[in-house]
Amino acid sequence: MSDFPHTPPKQSWTYSNDVNAEIRRAAATGIYDIRGGGSKRKLPHFDDLLFLGASISRYPLEGYREKCATDVWLGTRYAKKPIHLDIPVTIAGMSFGALSGPAKEALGRGASAAGTSTTTGDGGMTEEERGHSKSLVYQYLPSRYGMNPDDLRRADAIEVVVGQGAKPGGGGMLLGQKISDRVAKMRNLPKGIDQRSACRHPDWTGPDDLEIKIMEIREITDWEKPIYVKIGGARPYYDTALAVKAGADVVVLDGMQGGTAATQDVFIENVGMPILACIPLAVKALQDLGMHRKVQLIVSGGIRTGADVAKAMALGADAVAIGTAALIALGDNDPKWESEYNKLGTTAGAYDDWHEGKDPAGITTQDPELFNRFDPILGGRRLKNYLKVMTLEAQTIARACGKNHLHNLEPEDLCALTIEGAAMAGVPLAGTNWIPGRNGF
Repeated sequence: MSDFPHTPPKQSWTYSNDVNAEIRRAAATGIYDIRGGGSKRKLPHFDDLLFLGASISRYPLEGYREKCATDVWLGTRYAKKPIHLDIPVTIAGMSFGALSGPAKEALGRGASAAGTSTTTGDGGMTEEERGHSKSLVYQYLPSRYGMNPDDLRRADAIEVVVGQGAKPGGGGMLLGQKISDRVAKMRNLPKGIDQRSACRHPDWTGPDDLEIKIMEIREITDWEKPIYVKIGGARPYYDTALAVKAGADVVVLDGMQGGTAATQDVFIENVGMPILACIPLAVKALQDLGMHRKVQLIVSGGIRTGADVAKAMALGADAVAIGTAALIALGDNDPKWESEYNKLGTTAGAYDDWHEGKDPAGITTQDPELFNRFDPILGGRRLKNYLKVMTLEAQTIARACGKNHLHNLEPEDLCALTIEGAAMAGVPLAGTNWIPGRNGF
């Protein structure tokens, strides 16, 4: 044996332990990995931005005596009955099927108590959700599962889903173990059989057809309901412009940090753009058309705190939507279920096999033994509290910037900590007036 020291072992960055484990899993099973949630890779995000609070050059508002309003109107372009929300944080579409009935009820309870809206998701409207939701948005998806013209009229708004941030260009999945008798009846599917949702609408192929579809929905609902168009974050400038041309009242823009009930991991991690990169492009499209604030912009994908809300609105959004964060507020991935997560081969905070229907928290399951653990009244209360805290946090920041309404926040209130964040958000790198990519630099 040589007396010289050996070179220490060095793990390949390209072939990391995670990569090698996935190669071995694929080699052993012959199938791609399916999971729920959004992208888990580290991406440029709202954490890369900071607010520039007021001092001498700006005048802050006093927190106890000077108001900072948070309300928002959605659907003012054409709808006879636009929606007025007390707060600009809405609940994103999550289907009954992907979620249990009690979880959907809790979302309706919490959203209503906080003065905001919730959204149906694929598979139709449940009575629990409609009954406990003051403002309910009905999703109109390519699958048409559970679609009912009477439910369109019962909704407070309709969201035409063209894309989703976790899988722009792809459709959804609901595996057979979650197709219960009730889910099967609502979706007109056989019980226990895997279901795939289509990646595009069957009766239109482009923006001209979308315009016809929106007009059809307006006629069905007597022009009362706001019509949203939801797009995944891929080409937000052109998709936003085309949605406006087609007659949308509201554009919903979802970045790749946005969650999904189930799709291929390779899709989640490699298709789409971070929401930070999407917002300025969508806002520019609205501004170029003279429609900013006339057509409202709701953004989603990794919204977690009031600071995220304020930053999204400073970049030009009218409101935000939360999905994964709302489920966590209800009790998803709670450490109190750690021993049961361990039995499933995972841990609290990392559980993403929502498609298997074995969620110990009773949220992403159709198993009565599991979903009966979940208390929708308590869940709704927790969600209301979380939404309240997010709103208070956003107000705190807005007052510090001298704004008496969240909608008065603007890009000038922001700076970036990273070059990537500055380039994507279109705000200066902290301590400079440099915005990467602007003016040829």
